[in-house]
Amino acid sequence: MNIAPRALLLSMFQAAVGAADPMLCVPAHLPKSVKGRLVVVGAGKASARMAQAVERHWDGPLEGVVVTRYGHAAPCGRIRIIEASHPVPDQAGADATQEILDAVSGLTEDDTVLALISGGGSALLTAPAGSITLAEKMAVNQALLKCGAAIGEMNTVRKHLSQVKGGGLAAAAYPAKVLSLMISDVPGDEPGVIASGPTVGTTTTAADARALLERYDIDMPPSVRAQLSGGAQPPHPADALFQNVENRVIAAPQISLEAAAAMAMQAGVTPLIIGDAIEGEARDVAKVHAGIAAQIRRHGQPFTAPCALISGGETTVTVRGNGRGGRNVEFMLGLALALNGAADISAIAGDTDGVDGAEEIAGALITPDTLARAAAAGLDANAMLATNDAHGFFEALGDQIITGPTLTNVNDFRAILVL
Repeated sequence: MNIAPRALLLSMFQAAVGAADPMLCVPAHLPKSVKGRLVVVGAGKASARMAQAVERHWDGPLEGVVVTRYGHAAPCGRIRIIEASHPVPDQAGADATQEILDAVSGLTEDDTVLALISGGGSALLTAPAGSITLAEKMAVNQALLKCGAAIGEMNTVRKHLSQVKGGGLAAAAYPAKVLSLMISDVPGDEPGVIASGPTVGTTTTAADARALLERYDIDMPPSVRAQLSGGAQPPHPADALFQNVENRVIAAPQISLEAAAAMAMQAGVTPLIIGDAIEGEARDVAKVHAGIAAQIRRHGQPFTAPCALISGGETTVTVRGNGRGGRNVEFMLGLALALNGAADISAIAGDTDGVDGAEEIAGALITPDTLARAAAAGLDANAMLATNDAHGFFEALGDQIITGPTLTNVNDFRAILVL
């Protein structure tokens, strides 16, 4: 069987991204009709493409505003598209959030808010609660990104420091009906975690958020401490306002993993989806994946080659150095080291939004000769992993995956090909 590993892995990644295109998944979930106004709002890396899908498939009048990451806009005629910073909020995001809140205020029970929510929305929807300043919220957010906190933990904190997350957007739109269409980028596809759940009530408490900041030893300015010690908190799911709210997850990691699996089968490779919600420190998760791949290669158990181990989810990176590594490239560098040049094993990992960490790089590829080529180029793989410089490592080898903004986001995609 003649299989070209790089080409197959890239085609699997492209299939995973394509399966989550908002133009495919949004139209079937649009309202059949509305009685009053239809106001479209949204936030996330896929929100502009989602808005574009709405405009193309909605015949009636509509209006609205969405905020997306810089570079992730899509042309729209009736819905205003604003770009702002991700993963750390900025003033543009704060201004856009105010426009969104203004757009949904003063509506009646005859009106409908169509909320387009996707990964990245948590940083893009920025309305600090209480007396917290934008700079203080940015500092807390940056610290959370560096400390290795899981996405659910980060969003717990974000909800309790925001006016709009954790159901705040739904509260602002009340008494209008709210239909929230969500593209999931979180393990478990829990609506309350996607973009910190702007249309979903919150069951966590301020004490939970405070405990997380203390556990990760993150400095709390007085305004943050005050907000988490008695400030106004997000609405609870039992609040009457949520009787008019419907949240639908319309695209999720599993759908994309299945699309990649179908691509593998077409090539005569047995696909094995080992999880769509895998979390943990990226380099540690890489060791486990390497162990499974090596077992198959050496012993033909529990599966026989050729096969592809496919997984999704969101790992974390505890920043120890000054490198440029995102979680996908850190996973790949850790995987290369764990495999140590094992024959006939190649792999790919990338973020389906085209951005790994803060870099405009989706991820990377490895092949059995990755470490040998690195050594010949004078690269110290172990040292670069220690300083979180996986982007620098794969850039030097020419093994980065560069897609540009994909305008969707169903989290990370990983595939290990064992031949």
